[in-house]
Amino acid sequence: MRDRLKYNLGLKLLSFLIAFLLWLIVVNIDDPIISKTYSNIPVTVEHAEILSEKQKTYQIVDDTQTVNVTVSAKRRVLSKIKQEDIIVTADIKELYLDSQIPLEVKISGYEGSYENAVTSPRNLQVKIEDNISKTCNITPIALGTVRDGYVLGKLNTQPENITINGPESQVKKISKVTAEVDIAGLSENTTLEANLFFYDANGEEIDQSRLGNNLGNFGVKVEAILYKTKMVPITVDVSHVQVADGYSISAVKLTPDEIEVAGPKEILDQFDMIQIPASELYGEDVSGKTDFTVDMTNYLPTEIQLADDHANNVVVSVLVEKDGTKNYELPVGSIAVKNLDEDLRLTYQDTNDLEVHVKGSSEVLSKLNINKAASIDLEEYTKAGTYTVPVKFELPEGCVLETEISVEIVLEEK
Repeated sequence: MRDRLKYNLGLKLLSFLIAFLLWLIVVNIDDPIISKTYSNIPVTVEHAEILSEKQKTYQIVDDTQTVNVTVSAKRRVLSKIKQEDIIVTADIKELYLDSQIPLEVKISGYEGSYENAVTSPRNLQVKIEDNISKTCNITPIALGTVRDGYVLGKLNTQPENITINGPESQVKKISKVTAEVDIAGLSENTTLEANLFFYDANGEEIDQSRLGNNLGNFGVKVEAILYKTKMVPITVDVSHVQVADGYSISAVKLTPDEIEVAGPKEILDQFDMIQIPASELYGEDVSGKTDFTVDMTNYLPTEIQLADDHANNVVVSVLVEKDGTKNYELPVGSIAVKNLDEDLRLTYQDTNDLEVHVKGSSEVLSKLNINKAASIDLEEYTKAGTYTVPVKFELPEGCVLETEISVEIVLEEK
């Protein structure tokens, strides 16, 4: 019996096989193969130069620039794999159907230690386009406000244009290129580093991540040239304003009567007045106040500009009075208000000055203060509403109004 056990090789092999299977079962129960999904793994594209050599480029579509990777491995191995260990590549050489590139997964440091790794989606989706170039002018844009006493005179970009290259669909959309600089607090000419922005025809910003340009590491600079400011008086020639028979021009009023301009110091120092020529003001048989609006930008010398581009208009008021009368401008705020109901609040519908013509001797009229002579009586106006109210005047003896004057008021409950 002992000899049979000692020399029976088949029995020994069977025992060994049973022992191995028992060991394998135990090991797999204790360290089984499981799966884990890693999200948002970036895809690296390889050999993109193949397309560049053909003057083509690619654009990743369908949000496949990141993928999910499911890794199957023993629990002991899988517990050690980190997201950054997973490398997903797409090789342009494997491109098929002009839109699909198979994805390959490698897990750094764990080669051969895992069962498999599968991406979702399985392919990188790309759009192949011609690679084109386009040259655009660069428009400088200033942000902020320079120091008081200065205005921004000019902005010069260095360089003045840019050549952009990239996918045809992106490059063709570019309608405007801007270079933005912050000029807040500047008080001298300064060259600043600029930020470039691309816009389409609708003013929407275009993503630059797939675009290149010819500026390299130098970028764009913008030179900000500042001008000093100065207040300059305005004069006017009214010789082309012809009044009606029996009338004469009593006064000419300019609003404003001076204007702020800016320019290089050497030119600004020699600029002391702006003249509005007679050709701007023309009238025939004028018998009342006449206003002319003049655009002052037409009368600024080269190199001189307005400090405020929106303050370009000056109103020239030509006051005309009948012989034997005097013309006054009465601010509505100077009209005395009598008998206003204590429950009501008064405002004027029109706050422009009233034109008042008074007839009388020149000696008396020269001393008349029309602002202290006008009043309105609201004793009969006791309810909220809009009313036209006559203006009463206390005039010296021998003086009379040429025409009655009224004012439109608005009464509101307090």
